[in-house]
Amino acid sequence: MAAGGDRGGREAACGHDSYRSPLASRYASPEMCFLFSDKYKFRTWRQLWLWLAEAEQTLGLPITDEQIQEMKSNLDNIDFKMAAEEEKQLRHDVMAHVHTFAHCCPKAAGIIHLGATSCYVGDNTDLIILRNAFDLLLPKLARVISRLADFAKERADLPTLGFTHFQPAQLTTVGKRCCLWIQDLCMDLQNLKRVRDELRFRGVKGTTGTQASFLQLFEGDDQKVEELDKMVTEKAGFKRAFIITGQTYTRKVDIEVLSVLASLGASVHKICTDIRLLANLKEMEEPFEKQQIGSSAMPYKRNPMRSERCCSLARHLMTLVMDPLQTASVQWFERTLDDSANRRICLAEAFLTADTVLNTLQNISEGLVVYPKVIERRVRQELPFMATENIIMAMVKAGGNRQDCHEKIRVLSQQAAAVVKQEGGDNDLIERIQADSYFSPVHSQLDCLLDPSSFSGRASQQVQRFLEEEVCPLLKPYESVMKVKAELRL
Repeated sequence: MAAGGDRGGREAACGHDSYRSPLASRYASPEMCFLFSDKYKFRTWRQLWLWLAEAEQTLGLPITDEQIQEMKSNLDNIDFKMAAEEEKQLRHDVMAHVHTFAHCCPKAAGIIHLGATSCYVGDNTDLIILRNAFDLLLPKLARVISRLADFAKERADLPTLGFTHFQPAQLTTVGKRCCLWIQDLCMDLQNLKRVRDELRFRGVKGTTGTQASFLQLFEGDDQKVEELDKMVTEKAGFKRAFIITGQTYTRKVDIEVLSVLASLGASVHKICTDIRLLANLKEMEEPFEKQQIGSSAMPYKRNPMRSERCCSLARHLMTLVMDPLQTASVQWFERTLDDSANRRICLAEAFLTADTVLNTLQNISEGLVVYPKVIERRVRQELPFMATENIIMAMVKAGGNRQDCHEKIRVLSQQAAAVVKQEGGDNDLIERIQADSYFSPVHSQLDCLLDPSSFSGRASQQVQRFLEEEVCPLLKPYESVMKVKAELRL
């Protein structure tokens, strides 16, 4: 994510007469937008130059306290207009900012960027930003899981029609279905945490990763070069640095990062698609505000716009992983610069998009509305067919012949299906069974045989065990941030 371009005049122009990414202008949170801002990036560059100078001084290079203090005092004193003008002349973003920093630190000018290459600030800043961006996403994802877990627990016993191929199947419960969503998100939480914790600092490596410039600065003292790398890595808050790099850290890291974000996108898309389908069935709805308008033409509409937004952005998030895959594959030898322009787009967009879908999904999960009567009606429509096996078993226990019973129910079932499909009527199979004297031995048992709760298996127990054994321990590290409510910008 190297800086670049004629930024000076453009900053003022980025109002209503110039394109701005909707991710920044409409959707993503201010804190995530700030992480990928020029101010944060270039301030971090200066911090890295300061850390390098401090470590070099500690290890014996002739750098004065006065130079160090001058750099400290000007970390936030960034003249963006001057930097843009410098870059326009030099066509080199890092040197433009070296000159700009040196302009306000005349005493330290000669030791800024000492021994370093552009990727010392560029790549290390990217890694700091990626780590901090994960730190913003993880509690947001944990809150989504927590809200859905509360929802699942509350509705663990509510029977609902299951669907395979989006065709009626055996019953499940509303809470059990929600646990399918939660399980995917728990996997995402673990994967995001793993990739975040496995991030390594590029460190102090020089132009091709050999540390030759630093070895020369320290007159061949290998131990001091090792210590320099370790000191700067620790100052940046990383536990480990790469031992092996080219000019850049391996772009396989970017693949890992965007892969777990793409996987999160897939989870969110599946969840929000389910919610959209359930909204069509009128069984469940996302929050719908009092003044919200569903359609400019049809005032009765209650469109699931939040879920649709999540699906739309999740698709974008899933496609972004193609960028680092292709970038890593064409990094010739120690590095080529055709990664730079691509990375400044895809890395930022991936995190801003993930941030947006998590903010939106949390908002949805905090206000999901369930309509039990609609669910019950649909269950009642399909349950008679599902209950036929139980009725046959009850008849056999009462002395009936299994094959005779099967044939009678087959005929009655086809008659009931014809009423539903050809006449648009309700499923009257149970009424037909009640009217047939052959089934008189089980007439008194029909209400019990048709109890929806007896058709959802161990769904309720599975919900309880899953939430207790898998979800609660996973969320424990995030307990302190669970009360934060989702805020949507638009």
